[in-house]
Amino acid sequence: MQEVVLFLLLLGVLSGGQALHLIHLPAMSKVAENSPPETSVHMFAVKLSASLSPVVPGFPLIINSSPLTRAFRVNWLSDTDFEVVTTGMEQLDFEEGPHIFDLQIYVKDDVAVTDLQVLTVQVTDVNEPPEFQGNLAKGLDLYIVEGTKPGFVYQVEAFDPEDTSQNLPLSYLLISPSKNFRMSANGTLFSTTEFDFEAGHSSYHLIVEVRDSQGLGASTELHVNIVNINDEIPRFTNLTHMYTIPEELSPGIIVAHITAEDPDDRGFTSFLLYSITTVNSYFMINQLTGAIQVARRIDRDAGELRQNPIISLEVLVKDRPSGGQENRKQITFTVEDINDNPSTCTKFTFSIMVPERAARGTSLLDLNKFCFDDDSEAPNNRFNFTTPSGVGRGSRFLQDPAGSGKIVLIGDLDYENPSNLAAGNKYTMIIQVQDVAAPYYKNNIYIYILTSPENEFPLVFDSPSYAFAVSELSPPRTQVGRVQATDKDFPQSRITYSISAGGASQQYPNIFWINPQTGELQLVTKADYETIPVYILRIQATNSEDSSSVTVTVNIIEENDEKPICTPNSYFLAIPVDLKVGTNIHNFKLTCTDLDSSPRSFRYSIGAGNINSHFTFSPNAGSNVTSLILATRFDYASGLDKIWNYKLLVYITDDNLLSGRKRAGALVETGTVTLSISVIPHPTTIITTTPKPRITYQILRKNVYSPSAWYVPFVITLGSMLLLGLLVSMIVLLAKAIHRHCPCKTEKHKKTLVKKVEMKNTKREVMVETMQMNTVFDGEATDPVTGAIYEFNSKTGARKWKDSLTQMPKWKESSPQGAAPRRPVPQEGTRTPRSTDKERDGLSIKVQAEDAGLGPRSQDSMPSTPKNRNSAFTRGASPKRHPEK
Repeated sequence: MQEVVLFLLLLGVLSGGQALHLIHLPAMSKVAENSPPETSVHMFAVKLSASLSPVVPGFPLIINSSPLTRAFRVNWLSDTDFEVVTTGMEQLDFEEGPHIFDLQIYVKDDVAVTDLQVLTVQVTDVNEPPEFQGNLAKGLDLYIVEGTKPGFVYQVEAFDPEDTSQNLPLSYLLISPSKNFRMSANGTLFSTTEFDFEAGHSSYHLIVEVRDSQGLGASTELHVNIVNINDEIPRFTNLTHMYTIPEELSPGIIVAHITAEDPDDRGFTSFLLYSITTVNSYFMINQLTGAIQVARRIDRDAGELRQNPIISLEVLVKDRPSGGQENRKQITFTVEDINDNPSTCTKFTFSIMVPERAARGTSLLDLNKFCFDDDSEAPNNRFNFTTPSGVGRGSRFLQDPAGSGKIVLIGDLDYENPSNLAAGNKYTMIIQVQDVAAPYYKNNIYIYILTSPENEFPLVFDSPSYAFAVSELSPPRTQVGRVQATDKDFPQSRITYSISAGGASQQYPNIFWINPQTGELQLVTKADYETIPVYILRIQATNSEDSSSVTVTVNIIEENDEKPICTPNSYFLAIPVDLKVGTNIHNFKLTCTDLDSSPRSFRYSIGAGNINSHFTFSPNAGSNVTSLILATRFDYASGLDKIWNYKLLVYITDDNLLSGRKRAGALVETGTVTLSISVIPHPTTIITTTPKPRITYQILRKNVYSPSAWYVPFVITLGSMLLLGLLVSMIVLLAKAIHRHCPCKTEKHKKTLVKKVEMKNTKREVMVETMQMNTVFDGEATDPVTGAIYEFNSKTGARKWKDSLTQMPKWKESSPQGAAPRRPVPQEGTRTPRSTDKERDGLSIKVQAEDAGLGPRSQDSMPSTPKNRNSAFTRGASPKRHPEK
């Protein structure tokens, strides 16, 4: 701190001229403890420098204090007058705080001329009144439980700030004396009576004063509250015990209000809790208000209430949820019956089936067996029936006696009666069942009376028998005729027709079919007059109640539908070339028959094949037997006839008895016969033969692929690929076995492939294995170790020495003087150490060609002849050393 003061004084001297300095400083001043803010401590002035520069705003100020404090600051009074005042930011306490403060006041003008002085402030002691500590200084609430015996209540304590050792006595007293309390001189508060919360005051207000030895004092307030305890049972305030309520009240409706009060709470029922101790499901109580409400539907007419309409409950009131005081009360509810159930029936729709021949006076329905009223008491459970109304009931039905609900038949229900048919034989009655007491509930009852028909009339056909005719040429599904049966009973039921007998032929069990709904008789297939000319059928008609049968005769109308049949149907004849005209050829005859034509109706004609009309039949009409006649002679000599084999197609038609006009419109049938005739030439006759055409049969086989057989080519392809893979693998295995076991080398190469080359240095022996290869060497390079030139193949990497074997590096023996370092000789089974990649490439030649001039040397260091050179690959990265002999 002294260094800072000296620095500031030196700075003021060096600023030049007359220095800026503080007047009335340094100085010493006093201030009382606990002084309020803005209390004046010391006034001083500033003498300006020679330049009369004003003090910089904000100066002078307190730049430091010892001890450090924020209790003081400098206020401006004028441009040169200032005052040190208290700030109130820190309390000046003589008893607990510092007594002296050194304040360094620093001033500065506009030309940076400064001055620094020290103001010493001394805090003086002031007599202070006693003080209450903590909450007691602001007033304190005390609590005394009612019924507590008179005695000690509370010990009031205060302290004197001037008495730091707490040796000076303080005196206490009550400012407002009370008959219920007293206070001793040392501050002990006593109660003088036993308090009852319900009988007296619930709180008391006391003022306590404390004084020191010099008469200075302080006061505080004590609020003594009497604590109410639960010592009184609640009391019910309403005296009603019996309640009458109607049934069917809505849930939530309040039917009673139980009130009570608690003397401990002075009538505030909100602190009481109500409950119903009796087990019941009809009522619930609001535990805070005591209101009893309907919990669920109260039905006087069901369950136990139908026999006993009285409900008894016990209500419990308590002044706290658990423990405390409680009281009980019995109440009773009587449930009154009301007409809340309308008269009803087990069903409101009745359907009655009455036979059409039912007698008048027949009882049809008694509604009393089905209707009832659930109300428990009369007249709420009484009901009656109104007069029936409805369609068609007027002269047919009656309620007898009136209002009884008994329905009786009084009219005719004949089903075939036109008036009943107009009504549809259906009758509707509407009767109301209603209460005899208000509000007169009603329900409609619907009665449907249906007339049940009876079988009064038989089922009969409109004809006792039927006869129909149909041509034998009629196609299937041709209508033959129709039968019809009727029944006078109503309602008309569907009639079904069927063939019960007849109609069978030789090929079919029945050639007729009848429509089961319409009775229409149809052909199933063609009829054949020649087989069965007349069919007798038995047709049966059936409905839901009866059945009837009738005979139907079907006559088949004959038609010319059969072709003539002749014997023989085909025949071969051979005749001489010189056969006379008019001759019956080999006495050949045709005999024809027709099931539906006369023998005189046949007519014969020859179709294609009768070239030059050489052949005819006699007679050609009017008979069923005819002969084959040669009509004209053969003429091969002139060239009129050229063929020797005739194939005749003979037509037999059954229309000879028809005139030309009728023949055009009538049905005519034609049969055919095939005749083959060969003409035998005379032996001297040159036979000109026509070669028969040669028929070549070409069988075309076509493989048609079906999409559904997709798996066939897939399986074939997959199997082929598997077999091919298996075959290839077997071939590879076989080749390997042959290569491994077959001795394929010549006698020349059976010699040892590896020869030893002895160098001058017996300790360094190198084995070089070569293989003869025809390799093209397209590059040259110099071996970095030996300096020899070698050729190489840029693609395969094969190498050979370019010059003679004299360029091979000679292994020098190690000099004893160490002039030339000797390369280490590898032990057996190890490799020569490698120096660099270039050195390895220079000495480790993978493939060398024998014919390139590089080969193993003999023992006398001369290159070996081709005879004793064995081709092989150089194995390893460097030459191997043979063991010494």
